[in-house]
Amino acid sequence: MSDITVKSSGGISFSGLLTCIFIFLKLTGHITWSWWWVLSPLWISFILFVIAFIIILVLTALAERW
Repeated sequence: MSDITVKSSGGISFSGLLTCIFIFLKLTGHITWSWWWVLSPLWISFILFVIAFIIILVLTALAERW
């Protein structure tokens, strides 16, 4: 019998990759954006996650009420 172990990682997300690219471009001087915009893929993703979470909570509360 052989023990085969398969490992997989999630990898980097699109917003993480985009943030890395923006940081690289900012540090090398190719873009002159403020750091708020350079890091925007992170906070925009977080805001979308929070909005989706709130919608799920509201829908769950409405479903339990009915």
